[in-house]
Amino acid sequence: MDGPTSTTDGTGARIAGPSPDAVLVRRTLEEIAPVADKVTSYFYALLFVRSPALRDLFPAAMDTQRDRLLKALLTVAERMDDSAFLAEYLGHLGRGHRKYGVEAAHYPAVGEALIGALVRYAERSWDAETEAAWVRAYTTISQIMIDAAAEDEAKAPAWWQAEVVSHDLRTPDIAVLTLRPDAPYPFLAGQYTTLETPWWPRVWRHYSFASAPRPDGLLTLHVKSVPAGWVSQALVHRARPGDVLRLGPPAGSMTVDHATDTGLVCLGGGTGIAPIKALVEDVAEHGDRRRVDVFYGARRGHDLYDMDTLLRLQKTFPWLAVHPVTEAQCPLPEAVREAGPWPERDAYLSGPLGMVREGIDVLRGSGVPTERIRHDFLAELAVVGTGSAEVGGVHGAHPLDVPVEVVAQ
Repeated sequence: MDGPTSTTDGTGARIAGPSPDAVLVRRTLEEIAPVADKVTSYFYALLFVRSPALRDLFPAAMDTQRDRLLKALLTVAERMDDSAFLAEYLGHLGRGHRKYGVEAAHYPAVGEALIGALVRYAERSWDAETEAAWVRAYTTISQIMIDAAAEDEAKAPAWWQAEVVSHDLRTPDIAVLTLRPDAPYPFLAGQYTTLETPWWPRVWRHYSFASAPRPDGLLTLHVKSVPAGWVSQALVHRARPGDVLRLGPPAGSMTVDHATDTGLVCLGGGTGIAPIKALVEDVAEHGDRRRVDVFYGARRGHDLYDMDTLLRLQKTFPWLAVHPVTEAQCPLPEAVREAGPWPERDAYLSGPLGMVREGIDVLRGSGVPTERIRHDFLAELAVVGTGSAEVGGVHGAHPLDVPVEVVAQ
């Protein structure tokens, strides 16, 4: 991709601007935004007609799949000139796509279908220069993903089998699952996995680990059954000990930096408390004595399903303070604001996208620098204001994919 251009401000200082390719790509996306559904439907139709074997890589029902392409394109277009972001975002996707059976040879077919869909629907902005920009952009995107997958293949399997060893129904719609993977599963506290059930083949969802790595190798997930949530409903209401699930590689950057002794302020909404609890355990296991404040939010008191566990941790570790918050009291971010300011803390947020967005605003206003605020909605928040639909998830499923469900749900 072409490098960014630059202008000067009133003082003569140079200000970086978008690269020519980024301008052309964004112009195309602006034109097709009103007909995004048609564009994505046409893209998948072209892909499956021209390369019918690729249909088996996708779920049987494509209703939630169709809007993912545009969301990912918006994310990449917004950050086209940010090579570090692209390497992290696309590298994660490339590694994650291994579990679907995606191979390097599949990427040209995806690119051809994408160009075909854009040619049809971007009638005003499409020309030879724009097509060349898209070809360069897609070549860069696909190569980052291919390289990341190849590097990962040398050191990790594409997926793990994991047996359900316990299923604890905490509330009518929340279950705590303990899994035994068939091989060591390396991850860090605060990360998440992708999961496929035997009842919905090729449909993957994201769930945060609810504990730090354990000596026995077992994994714990908190799952909330959500309306129309095929995977979450199966895990809460159908899964039983002995069932075997499939896990993709761990991912996520919401981890603790143990090179410092900076205190933590953590916001966990609903089942978003799962990775927050893992972070508390991680701090304890490293022998740190940094101050940790956990704000645990839910609609009602009985929805604070893991409160007893957190209170036991608070009793054990004097550096930990747990603050339960219900909607009857106030919104979770508001409780954090009232307890602040937090100028000397690292912040961690997990829960619904709206809560995370409001929490970020509160934390910034309470003295936490943006670079010290961690969450796993990087892609969603990166495209705010670009016209994309809001989603509640962490990462996606197929080439140029983005998240569709909230972490830990």
